[in-house]
Amino acid sequence: MAEKLVIIGAGMASGRMLEHLIEAAPGRYDVTLFNAEPRGNYNRIMLSPVLSGEKTYADIVTHDADWYAAQGVDCRFGEPVVKIDRERKIVYSNQGGVPYDKLVIATGSAPFIIPVAGKELPGVCTYRDLEDTNAMIAAAKPGAKAVVIGGGLLGLEAAAGMQLRGAEVTVIHLMGHLMERQLDPAAGYLLQKALEARGITVHCKGATKAILGKERVEAVLLDDGTIYDADLVCMAVGIRPETRLANDAHLEVNRGIVVDDQLRSSDPAIFAIGECVEHNSQLFGLVAPLYDQAKVLAATLADAEAVFRPVQTATKLKVTGCDLFSAGDFADGPGREDIVFRDPGRGVYKRLVLEGDKLIGAVMYGDTADGSWFFGLIKDGTDVTGMRDTLIFGPGFAGGAKADPMAAVAALPPEAEICGCNGVCKGKIVSAIEGGANTLDLVRASTKASASCGTCTGLVEQVLAVTLGDSFVMPAAQPMCKCTDHTHEDVRRLIKAQGLKSIPAVMQELGWRSVGGCASCRPALNYYLLADWPLDYRDDRQARFVNERNHANIQKDGTYSVVPRMWGGVTTPAELRAIADAADKYAVPMVKVTGGQRIDLLGVKKEDLPAIWADLNDAGMVSGHAYSKGLRTVKTCVGSEFCRFGTQDSTGLGIKLEKLLWGSWTPAKVKLAVSGCPRNCAEATCKDVGVVCVDSGYQISVAGAAGMDVKETEFLCAVATEEEAMEVIAAFVQLYRENSRYLHRIYKWVAKVGLDWCKAQVVEDLANRKALAERFEISQSVYRRDPWAEHAQRPADWAPMMDLTREAAE
Repeated sequence: MAEKLVIIGAGMASGRMLEHLIEAAPGRYDVTLFNAEPRGNYNRIMLSPVLSGEKTYADIVTHDADWYAAQGVDCRFGEPVVKIDRERKIVYSNQGGVPYDKLVIATGSAPFIIPVAGKELPGVCTYRDLEDTNAMIAAAKPGAKAVVIGGGLLGLEAAAGMQLRGAEVTVIHLMGHLMERQLDPAAGYLLQKALEARGITVHCKGATKAILGKERVEAVLLDDGTIYDADLVCMAVGIRPETRLANDAHLEVNRGIVVDDQLRSSDPAIFAIGECVEHNSQLFGLVAPLYDQAKVLAATLADAEAVFRPVQTATKLKVTGCDLFSAGDFADGPGREDIVFRDPGRGVYKRLVLEGDKLIGAVMYGDTADGSWFFGLIKDGTDVTGMRDTLIFGPGFAGGAKADPMAAVAALPPEAEICGCNGVCKGKIVSAIEGGANTLDLVRASTKASASCGTCTGLVEQVLAVTLGDSFVMPAAQPMCKCTDHTHEDVRRLIKAQGLKSIPAVMQELGWRSVGGCASCRPALNYYLLADWPLDYRDDRQARFVNERNHANIQKDGTYSVVPRMWGGVTTPAELRAIADAADKYAVPMVKVTGGQRIDLLGVKKEDLPAIWADLNDAGMVSGHAYSKGLRTVKTCVGSEFCRFGTQDSTGLGIKLEKLLWGSWTPAKVKLAVSGCPRNCAEATCKDVGVVCVDSGYQISVAGAAGMDVKETEFLCAVATEEEAMEVIAAFVQLYRENSRYLHRIYKWVAKVGLDWCKAQVVEDLANRKALAERFEISQSVYRRDPWAEHAQRPADWAPMMDLTREAAE
């Protein structure tokens, strides 16, 4: 008869333990799983990408209802446990009691709330679970003010996520630099600089005195008198093991639930796992040791011998654009020496701490590719004497001259850990490869290596290469898709070199493996052909994404948004009346002003699109291409015509630029702005192309971003006249059109080819600039047209259908 196993807490540790237990002893236990949250296990490591909008909750679920059902687990989600009766071996929830033979406590940790006035106000939250994440998503609207108390790992991920949602974020940190437990001051400085460049305010050495507000939070007061306005306050100042149930049950508890090497508590029938435990006076907050605990506890419950021994862990920040890594001990101490590498131009900082012949600590910012290798040296206590002089440059140079980068991986023992998140060693990966897992995806599926944060992907690929030898080709440049081995760059080059002017010609001559391509390669091929052969190639509408096919943005309910173009953000009373009339006529549920100075009609039914386009056309308005990989908007300020600070006619230039560029297809969306003076009211310094007017003319900058990535533009050139500005911008856009890979925004493309190369083509080579501008105009002779006008329908178009006396043409 199966034993009764009750588990309190459906987090990552207990979820991994269940996987191991079911694999090791299938059918041995009848499992009942309680969880206070109304859901099962999900990857809490990835809550930060959910907060930022890079992932959804569905993307991070690790065990869904089907999985629990298939394993026969009795799920009691949303049913918190209130009492453990050790004498009768019964666990009580708010719904009643469940008996157990063995009990696992996996209650995790609770966030620490600093004891200040106002901590109970609505609008104050922590950051531990999906509810906290959803609360921050709801509050982090564009323009909302959020204050994060705590500049550690979790606080910074919360701050970055809310900032990407549009909130104005301030981080208050008690210590002298951010993430002081993981970073030294130099790396902390670089991290702060990067966050501030993204628009996040950082206040170090800030002690919170009170949270202010009447009905809800309004501001945060610091000891030094500084006040930060706040619509939301997130406390991320630390965690404490959740031990209340264990305390009430009179188990041995110090800071956490005390467990032995088999994760057994002071009661032989009760075990504990995860952030709630204390083992040899040590607490645990990172996933790698929790997964080690899961293996040991599963083995113990299956009557196998296993011992929990904590391993060293490394830290990596999950904030887009901030690459940092730290491991080991990097505090100053007698007998220790540092090796430091700095590259201010690239924002790279590396510091290695040596003690004797061993590497004991590493801090890296900006370039963390070798982090896993350094971490392995620290964990294994490797003698680094022979590679001391070149150690800072990574495994490729270990020992002096540039060496085979596979040598270090080949030398790793089977027990060497490759994937820290999931606790996967080299031996397990090699076994999976020898069992047929000969690709990265197959290794991920069978071992979970590189399936969490992904930072060990390079190491996993190296293990594949070492194990498979010549039969494994290390991924270099990724092919366009599974239909071909060619990269985007190869395809662009061959289209021109071989004079290929149709999608079938490309697929035939370049050896496509599929008949008609796929949803990934067809849109890219369609773009490359129309950009390279504007007079010869006819746009393939069916190769486009749904928004471009329907000339409107599809919404989550299946309706569409319609955005008419307003040149330079300027409109007229007649246009506004036409928009209002259309909104009334077609029962548009929402009319919204966009960030690009346009008006968005949201919720238009698909069948109404041709008619609403016709009505807007009749008022003289054309498509705003808000759905396209092309010019979206040219944002302007009022400039010298109205503003007392304006130096040039920024509105007039913006209108001219929009009329020059509209209709053009580009690799990804393109946004411009023209500001009339350096006060930059049109926010030109975060656009794909920005113009700032000055007394002497126009300063043109490029490669900005203000979406998932936030980046300031880079200076391209200064010109004296509007005509020069328009020629430079047209030439630059054409350079981008001819050379970028599909779906790469301008800032990604410039980072790849280099701003200096762009300047050489567009600024320094005047003949080439003129030729680029001329090629752009040739393309525009085909594509500067209104797609709405081509598909608009008016009642006269339907007349033959309404007159049933007419005969159809044969």
